Amino acid sequence: MKKVIGREKEIELLHHAIGSDKSELIAIYGRRRVGKTFLIRETFSKEMIFEVSGIPDGSFKEQLMNFHIELSKKYTHPTKTTIPINWMEAFALLGDYIDTLKKSTKKVIFIDEFPWIYTHKSKFIQMFSHFWNSYCTKRNDLIVVICGSSASFMVNKVINDKKGLHNRITIPIRLLPFNLYETELFLKSKKINLDRYSYLQLYMAIGGIPHYLEKINPGDSVPVAIDRLCFQKNGVLVNEFNQIFASLFENSENHMRIIEALASTQKGMLRQELIDKSKIPSGGTLSKTIQELIESGFISEYFPYDKKTKDTLYRLSDEYSLFYFKFIKNNLSSSWTSLFTSRSYISWGGFAFETLCLKHIDQILKKLGLIGIDSKSSSWRNKNAQIDLLIARSDRSINICEMKFSVNEFVIDKSYAENIRKKKSEFKKETLTRDNLFITFVTTFGVKNNAYSNEVMDNEVTMDSLFEKI
Repeated sequence: MKKVIGREKEIELLHHAIGSDKSELIAIYGRRRVGKTFLIRETFSKEMIFEVSGIPDGSFKEQLMNFHIELSKKYTHPTKTTIPINWMEAFALLGDYIDTLKKSTKKVIFIDEFPWIYTHKSKFIQMFSHFWNSYCTKRNDLIVVICGSSASFMVNKVINDKKGLHNRITIPIRLLPFNLYETELFLKSKKINLDRYSYLQLYMAIGGIPHYLEKINPGDSVPVAIDRLCFQKNGVLVNEFNQIFASLFENSENHMRIIEALASTQKGMLRQELIDKSKIPSGGTLSKTIQELIESGFISEYFPYDKKTKDTLYRLSDEYSLFYFKFIKNNLSSSWTSLFTSRSYISWGGFAFETLCLKHIDQILKKLGLIGIDSKSSSWRNKNAQIDLLIARSDRSINICEMKFSVNEFVIDKSYAENIRKKKSEFKKETLTRDNLFITFVTTFGVKNNAYSNEVMDNEVTMDSLFEKI
């Protein structure tokens, strides 16, 4: 058994299922390459009695045949496994097989890429729910794990199902990419020993996707690793963007248009701005597409401080997608070793670092000593100023966070100090808040001590704090 890096909370949930006194139905979802299958196989390696995976674009007959083939491998006598003609028969055969097992310990049935098995009019979900309700719940020794990369399918048709699976999922797990703490653990386990600034740069470019991080070699510098993965011929991430969306979404063109629109700005977009840029009309299709991208972790929504939903800000939160549109798509003849010294690198780095910080708000709260205080994160903007991260606290205080990527200590000069004062004044004037306002800098190597930093900065968080375990 290989060691699973990180995933402590998820493993705790899975181990709880092994020790429970009833059958458990686990639904796990997360974007492609995030490590769902590996987590289940490794955690349940001793308990696994049956595993089947859906076939991408497979027909009803092909999915059924695949299920039959995997099940027939479990029998000593093939005559017991005549090919089922529908999913009711298929799950009945699975039940017959389970009945032959004598051990009383927990037994795991793993159905991977569950959405791929579903085909129109196949009644797959209905028959699966019937199998769970009529067979599995009468036992106390089963763990049924259903897994899928299509977050929209898993949420809408499984977790939030209004019929046979309604309230049946006992353990839902949304598997997210690694955070910085897990990324550092993972890379060190591969004997990739770099400093934290290098880990940070890798994360900003390709995110915390284990499959991508797996391709980095010991001895690679950051420019060498990114150049090989993203710019050299046959690099594994050169064409990954199109493959991601084709595998996750039906009619993925709208999804890619929204991603491309958000990649064009460093400020995020309001809904109307997104409509104007993507050319997708307002309505149900747009709302559904946005929601699917949010559930899959590609974009994030940031609610405004004053809670006006129409002012919700959407940002591209997938590091690789941003990097793809900024550098890979139109620079296939270039190398990262030349691009990372360009002016566009600094521009990209600023937005990518902000995105990274927004994913590590718990680490920021920990550094500020706010873990025990109720707080809510939001954004705010008017025609004169924008704040990407506000932390409103129950102790009548608000942190106005400035997130700055720099290769050295960040320097606050006279002009920037004036900008901070204006931003603070605009926010106080428009919101009429009486809370204490603290200007908080989140930077790579800290803020250089000078007259202006002493004047406008109240506290700071450096890169090292973002690597903290939560």
